[in-house]
Amino acid sequence: MTKLNKVRQPVLVATAVAAVATGVAAYGYVRRKLYPPLPTVPHVNLHKYSGLWYEVARLPTRFEKGCQHVTAEYKVRPDGKVDVLNTCHKEGLNGPVETAKGIARTTDATYSKLKVSFFWPFEGDYWILDLDYADYQYALVGTPSRENLWILSRTPHLERSRRDHLIGKARELGFPVEKILFTPQPMAEKP
Repeated sequence: MTKLNKVRQPVLVATAVAAVATGVAAYGYVRRKLYPPLPTVPHVNLHKYSGLWYEVARLPTRFEKGCQHVTAEYKVRPDGKVDVLNTCHKEGLNGPVETAKGIARTTDATYSKLKVSFFWPFEGDYWILDLDYADYQYALVGTPSRENLWILSRTPHLERSRRDHLIGKARELGFPVEKILFTPQPMAEKP
């Protein structure tokens, strides 16, 4: 390889990476402009939000394919960030367990808009769209692109009227609720 080729190779790689990054950013910008701004709840107390949540329903995602008995556990750290532990049982309620650990950070003063990272430097939006302010027993979470949506509950099952209300709200916000998958959960958690 000539000296000129050795110099060109890093420049070509950097140019290709920059082009891909620009394309991804442009795609995200265009997707967000297709929808009106996504409203979130006015305020979230992250300490009350912490703890174990069961996934009641979701829009299909590549990273949750075949997942049942899905839970998410959040814990506020001393630095204000939030540790995230997602658990999925593959292909059955008692199937093999897969976990993913991440870190979330807030992006605004309401604490309702977070960025979650499972693989640095990549982050995803986690916006809290509806929340049981009285007891923090259910939540509706989504992304501004309307590609991701989760209905969460502190118990494995959420009463049907509450679930239907959250799906209706998601529909009003522009989410494709006709694609929602209901997450199989155990009838009762073992002590």
